[in-house]
Amino acid sequence: MLLALLSNRRSFAALTAPTCSTKCLRIVERFPPFCNAIIRATIEKGSPTKALLAFEFLHSSGALRPDHRTIALLLKASSISPHLYNVSELHVLIIKLGLQWHSSLSSSLFRLYLSRNLLKHALQLLDDIFVQDTDPFYGNLLITSFSRKEDVESSYMVFKKMPVRDKISWNSMITAAVRSSRPKEALSLYRRMIVAGVEPDCFSFSTVLSACARAGALCHGERIHRLMTEKEAGFESNPFLCSALIDMYSKCGRVDLARSIFDSVNRITNSISIWNSMITGLAIHGLGADALQTFDNMPKHAIFPDKVTFVGILTACSHSGMVDEARFYFNSMQRDFSIKPQLEHYGAMVDALARAGQLSDAYELIKEMPIEPDSAIWRALLGACRRHSRWDVAEMAMGEMRRCHSGDYVLLSNIYSSAKRWEKAEGVWRVMKERGVRKSKALSWVEMDGRVQQFMAGDRSHRNSDEIYRVLGELTRRAKAEGYVPVTEVTTKDVSDEEKEETLSSHSEKLAVAYCVMRNGAEGIHEIRVSKNLQTCWDCHGWMKAVCKVLGRVITVRDRIRFHRFQNGECSCRDYW
Repeated sequence: MLLALLSNRRSFAALTAPTCSTKCLRIVERFPPFCNAIIRATIEKGSPTKALLAFEFLHSSGALRPDHRTIALLLKASSISPHLYNVSELHVLIIKLGLQWHSSLSSSLFRLYLSRNLLKHALQLLDDIFVQDTDPFYGNLLITSFSRKEDVESSYMVFKKMPVRDKISWNSMITAAVRSSRPKEALSLYRRMIVAGVEPDCFSFSTVLSACARAGALCHGERIHRLMTEKEAGFESNPFLCSALIDMYSKCGRVDLARSIFDSVNRITNSISIWNSMITGLAIHGLGADALQTFDNMPKHAIFPDKVTFVGILTACSHSGMVDEARFYFNSMQRDFSIKPQLEHYGAMVDALARAGQLSDAYELIKEMPIEPDSAIWRALLGACRRHSRWDVAEMAMGEMRRCHSGDYVLLSNIYSSAKRWEKAEGVWRVMKERGVRKSKALSWVEMDGRVQQFMAGDRSHRNSDEIYRVLGELTRRAKAEGYVPVTEVTTKDVSDEEKEETLSSHSEKLAVAYCVMRNGAEGIHEIRVSKNLQTCWDCHGWMKAVCKVLGRVITVRDRIRFHRFQNGECSCRDYW
């Protein structure tokens, strides 16, 4: 009778009516296992929501004394029900019944929390699960889930709780660090993994190579390359590893080694990902002609470009001032390859036009876009306004951005300062203060003796700070003798030139170069490699050109946008950046 009443909504409503409920409850009281049968049958009939309603009715009436079988059925119903059921209430019920030590219930509840994206609740269950089962499976699942949300702190919390860690645990944690832009922590985790005796696999290598690329840690990357050669016989046939290697060497300033690997593995592994990595590597080094030549060679190897390829090609054109070529490839995408331009393609095309001073054409392209432009596209236009001294266009671009970063405000202020519109420049900083926007810290880092040393603008926290500043002062004195003149227009305050010069003198990349010279001496290093989280300023660019000539050494700076290779008083960007 009870099963029949549960078969439709009206019958279930009738079940709760006073005239019917008493008779049904007597049946349940005489046969307690019948409750579980009711819930199971309702689930099997494809009505998990009704099963949950039946439980609520039976439990609230006092007719049902749930056991672990009941809870297991409820968890199953909740996992497949399209309606959001309060999982926390089930969790509380499990604790009240003293069933939290039942392994199958804990694991089912854990999966249910994950499926509902209730990660913090799942985290609370881990201790109970690990008491009964040390299998790292549950911890690995939660680390990956937190990693997708870029919540690396919670990932670490899970990792520390795990009594047993396997290869997946370490790989997941390294991935979490890389996704959260913490490459130094990813490298540290990789070293701990090796010390723990866990053998890295292909996934380990590709992830940690990505960390090396982000950190500019060439020495680490070279060691990993050697280990790959030893451990992964025939890795040249793995397109993911080869792409990661090419990307790492390119982003660590050794595009020559990236090209060598590309040429050697391309005969073995003919994959679009390898070609994309090479084209992108050439693009960020400003080697536009080489990137286009590589693109033109693709048909000879039966490789056809995809949307990632065209992002690389358009970026290469942008960084090399090849505006006509950028137009050609942008139009060719859809005409010749049936690839519809996406936001990133429009962004690269706008950047190419704006860098070349064609701000009107860039603005018209934005207005003609069939998709709504995002902040990145307006930011490309804003960035070009500094080079071409168009504060009016900069104001318009800033006004179009839905979400402005601190760097956008700083850039607008710099544009006003270059035009000597001091009041407007100060006004930007007032707006930042009112809106609670804090300027991003300028960071530069170098790899020395296998360790990454990091510096902030005006940094005096290093134990050798006095010596670093002494070397910096000497380098600046010699640079001025070579013709360097501080570009005080990039400062945002209407103060004396001496005060402006003092502000410029301790930028983070200058400190990083001074540290390298201090450690090795002016004659002891062949090439200084510096990475920076923001775009380098005009003053630092001029300083690097003079200092590389003074030292007679190559200085390579990787900023947020591209590479600058300074040699013999010149830069590879030809002052086009």
